[in-house]
Amino acid sequence: FGPPAAPPIHVLLVVPNDRKKPAPAFVGLNFCGNHTLVTDPSVALPACWMPRNCPGCTNNQATDAGRGKQEDVWALEQSIDRGYAVASFYMGDIEPDRPDAPEGIRAVYRNHDWGAIAAWAWGVSRAVDYLTKDKDIDAKRIAVVGHSRNGKAALVAAAFDERIALAIPLQAGCGGTSPSRGKIGESVQRINTSFPHWFNGQFKKFNEQPDRLPFDQHCLIALCAPRPVLLANALEDTWANPDGQFEMLQAADPVYRFLGAGGLEKSRTPEPGQLVDSTLGYYIRPGKHSMTRDDWKIFLDFADKHFGKAGIK
Repeated sequence: FGPPAAPPIHVLLVVPNDRKKPAPAFVGLNFCGNHTLVTDPSVALPACWMPRNCPGCTNNQATDAGRGKQEDVWALEQSIDRGYAVASFYMGDIEPDRPDAPEGIRAVYRNHDWGAIAAWAWGVSRAVDYLTKDKDIDAKRIAVVGHSRNGKAALVAAAFDERIALAIPLQAGCGGTSPSRGKIGESVQRINTSFPHWFNGQFKKFNEQPDRLPFDQHCLIALCAPRPVLLANALEDTWANPDGQFEMLQAADPVYRFLGAGGLEKSRTPEPGQLVDSTLGYYIRPGKHSMTRDDWKIFLDFADKHFGKAGIK
C-alpha cells in the first residue's frame, strides 16, 4: 500500500471452512507478530524490528521460539467456531513502536504530522481495503478489535472509516477511551512523556493543562455513530480508568440517540461480568491489563447481538 518505499502489511486471515456464505470478520493489530497467534510453521516471521519483551524475540528480531506463544490472546478457534473470520497483522509492519523509527510508514510520509496511533489506524484501514474485496468475507460486517495502544488505534480507525461496522477497543485508556481531562489513571503528560511518538505535537501542548483541551474522548466515540462500540475493561486496570470510560460513553450517548441508534442502556457501571450490549456497550471483568479467551467470548456475544449470529456452529 502507498508508494514503493512503504512497508508491506502481512495479514494473517483465518476463515471458517464450513461457512455457507461470506463470514463476518474481526480485524486488528497484534503486538508481536502473526507467528505468535498460531503454531503453523508456514506463517512467516516478521523481518522488521520487534520489542524485546515479545516472546521468542532475540536482538529485537522474531524467532521460531515465539510461535503460538500468544494463542490465548487472540483465541482464533473461538471465533472460527462461532462463524467469524479473523484478520490480524503485526503493528510493526506499519510503524515500529519506538520514537523516530526510520523504517515505518511515517518515515515515508514525512510531511504529515501524525503519530504512531494514527499510523496504526491507517494500517487497519488498509487491511479493510483487502477484506472488502475478499469473497470469503462479509464486507458489511467487519469489526475492529484492539487491546491497549492497539485499542486506541482501533477506535481511531472506526471513527474515520465507515466500512468498519463495529468497534471493540479493550482497555484503551488515555488517548483512547478514557477522559484526557480526567484525574484518574494515566495522564496526558505521562503518556506523552513515556510514548512521545504516539500522538502528534499538538497533544503535547496540553501536558500541563489537560482541562484546556477543546474536546475529550467521547467525541472520538461519537464519530463512530450510529455504529456499535463496546468498551471492555478489567477491575485491576485502574491505569486505564474504567469508570472514566463509562463516563465517555454517557457523554457520547446523545449523539447516538439523535441519530436514532439507541445508545447506552445503563445509567451506572454494571456489575463485573455483566455485558451491557446496547449500541454503546460496556463490560468489566475481574483481572488485569490483558486480552483473554474470556474477553473474546464477550466480543463474540456483542457482535452476535449487532451483526446477527453467524450461524456456522
